[in-house]
Amino acid sequence: MALLSVEGLRTHFATSAGAVRAVDGVSFAIERGEVLGLVGESGCGKSVTSLSIMRLVPPPGRIVAGRIRLEGDNLLDKDAEAMRRVRGARIAMVFQEPMTSLNPVFTIGDQIAAAVLAHEGGRRRAAWDRAVEMLDHVQVPSPGERARDYPHQLSGGLRQRAMIALALAPGPQLLIADEPTTALDVTIQAQILELMKDLSRRFGVAMLIITHNLGVVARYADRVNVMYAGRIIERSTARELYGNPRHPYTLGLLRSVPRLDEPRRARLDPIQGQPPDLTRLPRGCAFAPRCAFCVERCLVEIPPLRPVAEGGHVSACWEAANLDRTLTRSVAAT
Repeated sequence: MALLSVEGLRTHFATSAGAVRAVDGVSFAIERGEVLGLVGESGCGKSVTSLSIMRLVPPPGRIVAGRIRLEGDNLLDKDAEAMRRVRGARIAMVFQEPMTSLNPVFTIGDQIAAAVLAHEGGRRRAAWDRAVEMLDHVQVPSPGERARDYPHQLSGGLRQRAMIALALAPGPQLLIADEPTTALDVTIQAQILELMKDLSRRFGVAMLIITHNLGVVARYADRVNVMYAGRIIERSTARELYGNPRHPYTLGLLRSVPRLDEPRRARLDPIQGQPPDLTRLPRGCAFAPRCAFCVERCLVEIPPLRPVAEGGHVSACWEAANLDRTLTRSVAAT
């Protein structure tokens, strides 16, 4: 049994223009200890998917269909109090901007200790010691001293490390990282991502990395889900996906990334057009208006996810077998 199984998830937002289908029938699973990447451009539904898993979708958003099973236990059947016990203790989340997640009027150590006490109980001294230990695990220098600092006294990189320590302190089974390095410079990004993958292995925590950065999922994810217009349109191992993309959108994402091994290419090859209006999705494939491989069937019939290669590689494209195969090298080299 998978650790987390999302089945037919639909999350909509009611607006004056109609229902925004932010998540429109998403299904995937995360195995124990696995690092799963969820990638796509802004507005495709990645973050709403993560908030749906946590049951934190803000109004006027509402989960209208689907199941979210944690070890077989459907989270959508739980009341508010039961979900509070799940958050932190079983599923934790790291957001992209720690200053909006950390409480500015409490020290870092107090916040981590409070999370431990809330989920595990025990004595405050033991919880404080656990907070210092977790700061040491995430490689915060002088953890005993930093535990007494307030969030504003730490750099962006140290605040993100503190957020990771806070998330992992109660011992969750799954860590959701929503664009965890967006606000950091490139060097610190690499350090944080290496740290998160190392900690996931050390503590046996599965991880869902949500990002628009293809290089991140190429290097750190075991498997990748590509999302577009509220749906997953391709799924594979990271190596297979980058070496053999079988959806035009994935192919376009890869071709729009600058590559160090192609210095003579003067211009990037962007995906033409704009993402669809989620209140008025096209009748057929949502990517069809932007797709160079579009045929008549694409305009009238939504393609299901179908196997296109070995190893669980699936694609929601009627023309998956006919895509250009010239892009065969992984962007991980970049």
